[in-house]
Amino acid sequence: MFTPVAGRTVLVTGGTKGIGKGIARTFLEAGARVAIAGRDPDLGAAAVSDLGTAGGEVAFVRADVGVAADVERMVADTVERFGNLDVLCPNAGVCPDVRVVDMTEEDIDAIFATNVKGTMLAVTASVSELARSGHGRVIITSSITGPITGFPGWSHYGATKAAQLGFLRTAAIELAELGITVNAVIPGNIEIEGLDDPASDWRQRLASSIPQKRLGTVADIAHAILFLATDEAGFITGQTIVVDGGQILPEWPLPDSGSESSRGAA
Repeated sequence: MFTPVAGRTVLVTGGTKGIGKGIARTFLEAGARVAIAGRDPDLGAAAVSDLGTAGGEVAFVRADVGVAADVERMVADTVERFGNLDVLCPNAGVCPDVRVVDMTEEDIDAIFATNVKGTMLAVTASVSELARSGHGRVIITSSITGPITGFPGWSHYGATKAAQLGFLRTAAIELAELGITVNAVIPGNIEIEGLDDPASDWRQRLASSIPQKRLGTVADIAHAILFLATDEAGFITGQTIVVDGGQILPEWPLPDSGSESSRGAA
C-alpha cells in the first residue's frame, strides 16, 4: 500500500491534452490538487471542465514554458492557488516532422525552446517550493525516441528528449540535498489524439511494433508517474522508466502472430 498523494499539489506542463491531461486525471483521481499549464486558455478551460469530474481540484495556468517570465508566474500562480507545490511534471513538448536535409535554424530553436528549455526553466523555477514541500518530486516526460531509438523526421525531437535525460542526471545529484528527486518516464507508442482517423492504418502499424500488440494509453504513463511521486519512491532519483509494452526489445521486426521468424542465428 502506497502513501496517498491526496491533498498534495501537482503542476503538469502541457496538461491540457494528450499525455499531460492523462497525468492530471490520474493525480486528480488519487485526490491531489492539480494545476495544468498551457498556452491556449480555451483549451485550458475545456480541459478543466472535463477533468473536473475526476475528483481532486484542478485549475488552468496560462504559460509558454519557453519564456522564463511565464514559467515563474506559472509556479507563483500555482502556489497562490493551492498554497504549495509538491510534484512538478515537465511534460510540455512538441514533435513537428522535418527531415535533416530540410531542417532550418528556426525548426531547431522552436523545438528546443519547448522541450529542453521549457523543462529546465520549469525545474529551476520550482526548486524552492519543491524543497519546502519536504517530499518534492520532478518527473519528466521524455521518449524512447532519442535516448534509445530513432525515427525519420524526428532527429531534432530525439535530440531534445536525450537532452532532457542529460539534464535530469545532474539535476538529481544537485537537488538530492534538498530532498527533491528527479526522474523521467520514457513512453513508447501511446494512443493520443490524432490516431483515430478511420482511413489511416497508422494505429495498426504502431501497434505491430510492440510485443503486447497494443498501443500504450495515457493512463499507462500516468500511473508510472504517480508511483514516482509517492513517498515509497523517495529513494529513486536520476532514473528513467521505459513504459512501452516491450517496444524497444526486439532486435528484428516482429513476425505476424503465429508465424516463424526468418531471422538466422546471431
